[in-house]
Amino acid sequence: MEPLTTDDGGTHTSGINCHRLLRGGKQPYPHSLSSRQMESLVALCDTFLPSIDASNIKDGDLRRFYKTSASMIGVPEHYGGYLCGTLKNPRLDLLFMVFWLLSTWFGTFIICGTASLSNKFPYFQRFSQVSQKKREEIVLSWSLSYFSILNMLYKCLKYLITRIFFTLVDEKNMNPSWKAIGYCGPDPDFAGRRGQQDEEIEKMYGPLHEVLVDMETPRPKLLHILQQSGFTVTASPDNTSTIHTDVVVVGSGSGGGVVAGVLAKAGYKVLVLEKGNYFARQNLSLLEGPTLDVMYERAGFLAADDLGALILAASTVGGGSAINWSASIRTPTHVINEWSKEYGLELFSGKSYKEALDIICERMGVHEPDLRKEGLSNEVLRKGCLELGYPVNTIPCNAPPDHFCGWCNFGCKDGKKKGTQETWLVDMATSGNGVILPKCRALKILYDKKKGFRNKAKGVVFEFEKEKGEKETHLVLSKVTIAASGALNTPALLLKSGLRNPNIGKHLHIHPSILAWGYFPSDTPLGQSDGNNKKSYEGAIMSAMSTVVGNFDTSGYGAVIQTPSVHPGMHSILTPWVSSIDFKDRMSRYSRTAQIFALARDKGSGSVHQFPNSLEYHLDATDEKNLMRGMEKLLRILAAAGAEEIGTNHVTGERLNVKHASSKEFENFVSKASSRGLEDLSTPITSAHQMGSCRMGIDPKQSVVNQRGETWEVEGLFLADTSVFPTALGVNPMVTVQAISYCTAQFILEFLKGLHH
Repeated sequence: MEPLTTDDGGTHTSGINCHRLLRGGKQPYPHSLSSRQMESLVALCDTFLPSIDASNIKDGDLRRFYKTSASMIGVPEHYGGYLCGTLKNPRLDLLFMVFWLLSTWFGTFIICGTASLSNKFPYFQRFSQVSQKKREEIVLSWSLSYFSILNMLYKCLKYLITRIFFTLVDEKNMNPSWKAIGYCGPDPDFAGRRGQQDEEIEKMYGPLHEVLVDMETPRPKLLHILQQSGFTVTASPDNTSTIHTDVVVVGSGSGGGVVAGVLAKAGYKVLVLEKGNYFARQNLSLLEGPTLDVMYERAGFLAADDLGALILAASTVGGGSAINWSASIRTPTHVINEWSKEYGLELFSGKSYKEALDIICERMGVHEPDLRKEGLSNEVLRKGCLELGYPVNTIPCNAPPDHFCGWCNFGCKDGKKKGTQETWLVDMATSGNGVILPKCRALKILYDKKKGFRNKAKGVVFEFEKEKGEKETHLVLSKVTIAASGALNTPALLLKSGLRNPNIGKHLHIHPSILAWGYFPSDTPLGQSDGNNKKSYEGAIMSAMSTVVGNFDTSGYGAVIQTPSVHPGMHSILTPWVSSIDFKDRMSRYSRTAQIFALARDKGSGSVHQFPNSLEYHLDATDEKNLMRGMEKLLRILAAAGAEEIGTNHVTGERLNVKHASSKEFENFVSKASSRGLEDLSTPITSAHQMGSCRMGIDPKQSVVNQRGETWEVEGLFLADTSVFPTALGVNPMVTVQAISYCTAQFILEFLKGLHH
């Protein structure tokens, strides 16, 4: 089942013929698996999600859901496409080898053991010949195996197969499982408005349509467009262009967007390079699978090398601010004190940083949400905390109180969520001093090497990939260069550019999070809601937070409790699989299953010095302890809120029917679930925040940038993203990174003024 595409490969989302950059989208990658490898992959996909006899089920939609197998809707082909075109992991070659081995009798015996044997001659079988029951026993044994390679094999199969199954859409943008699990697909309100011809162009395309420059444009016209925007451009015979500007910004998210807006408004020419695409309001799909494919790093399949942490990171104009959950929390006092006193960073104790926080929150229109419209999981978290006497706060959002969309992680349909593409980049656009080049990847930062003196930044080499796969390389020469491509990509860019500071790519923090779930039948009373039949994906995504184990009164090294946005694909990744029928049973209750999580302010750290080929991360013992304390509170909160059943996402699928359990059984369950530990990677750890990989400091031996955001090695090279955080923050980072970047922008203005004297 292929997404409906236009004749030039863009995802069709409305009846409007619009500029190619305003449409976006892409088709799945073709795969290069052999027929033998595909035979194994098909069998594996149908092991996890087979066709199950459902003749006793009266509901037609539910019956079709149980009867639909993964191979019936093309999951194996899409899996192969992701494997060959999207994923990067140092152990992927082993997966190709496993598929081949499972297509042979000897390979199947080596990997699966005696469970793969038949009681009939010739006894040995290929994996596809093994019975469904035995295949399920085999993959379940991998999930519990002491051998890490089998553990990883299970995860790589389960995570991808289930996510693809629940996110694939047909030409009508529907998935055969959605009605059965109570999911409506894209926001019905948005779907009803799409395709209207009489909308104003800004409402349809967003406010950035005039500053987007399509590098696919024929060369003479492209040069004319850039020159009209005030940039000097020279072209060489080999089609390489050199663009001259005051400032080049690599990245357009919460850091780069702020800097670009401030500098352009001050009168400097700013060119923004963004490796992701631009998705305007009316050309969003609000479909989980297609959106993850085109607006997220690695199509949403990014993970640590050992698959111990699943990581969400943005790759689109607006960066994380375009697809985050709106939470707008100021830098906590204990963090400001730590960074200013323990790390000696006077920036954070000064008046300018406090003013920056005020300016940022005002520019983003930060408000408290309307609690009558908060999502199911938030209602559960709030009610459970109130019942138990735990502290619970309302999270401010960068949107007006009447904004309570549950699809914000797929882009904002009406521009009410004030990401940088609706604020700071708009300032750049209205100034007339900036342009954005989407789908352009920075390859290298250019700088002059000076003996005995600091190197001096002079621009960026970047690459543009055409629709047909051809690549062009171009240059930007600038007075100031700003790397703002996030805590994962910025270190890689610096290292590729020849910077040698040993701190680059180290000290990565990810706010590791673990989840617990509760099932709430539709008649469960929850409180302030306008009805007790709310679906798990409806309403404001993140509006409640508890600091019951946050340690905010001391160091802040604890865990906050919050709620995620979990649409069917992500829900299926997290949901334990212990058998095919149990998994479909669990997924059939999706729309009334609330998930809440504990997020640690981590002392442990990782490394991205070889990203995108490698991402290492290791939990600290303190972080593990804090997450386990958080797990205990998660389960108590869910039960106190009235859940009929509660459980964790541990591979064993542990759960407890609270209504029928004695108090002793409940306490035993909570104790076991919160004391197990996380070292064996059998509980999924997730992350939506990455920071600290090019940290700020006062000593070049311990940090990458100084308090001004300028690198110690290269004069005129500034960083403006979460990579500069001295430590993990402990709460959602959007306000903090924008405030730091705003201060960095003021230092850059001083730097630019100094060049003229």
